[in-house]
Amino acid sequence: MQTAPHTLIALGAVAVLSACSQPTGDISRDAQPFDGIAESVSITTLGTEPFWGVDIEPDGDGYTARYSSPEDLEGTTFPVTRFAGNNGISFSGERDGEAVLIALTPGECSDAMSDRTYPYTATVSIGDRTLRGCGYTSDEPFIGEEMP
Repeated sequence: MQTAPHTLIALGAVAVLSACSQPTGDISRDAQPFDGIAESVSITTLGTEPFWGVDIEPDGDGYTARYSSPEDLEGTTFPVTRFAGNNGISFSGERDGEAVLIALTPGECSDAMSDRTYPYTATVSIGDRTLRGCGYTSDEPFIGEEMP
């Protein structure tokens, strides 16, 4: 017995639709913007291999970021714009002609070099490079020694 083509198409559509209705992972389906990081706090992100850091400070009506690395200890400062998504916040701007995107999401994080635990994971994209690390705020500091 053969199944008609339109029956196969209908069964395929039902399978696709039922798969789409299943939530995946720990992603929130709440449509409210993330409010776990106040707009008035300072944010520090950092990573190892390569070593890097981005500090973000409120600056009047906007924010200023400073990217530093062993090659540029003083760092480069540039304006960024904040966006609150469903599961974290991000900042976007431009540094030395390259697009920069900084994303912070809640989740325990370790820099693998110290005994510190951070409350956020951080992803920083600068041009075509992507850096992964940890983050904390002036309201939610890391746990561990100040200078390990």
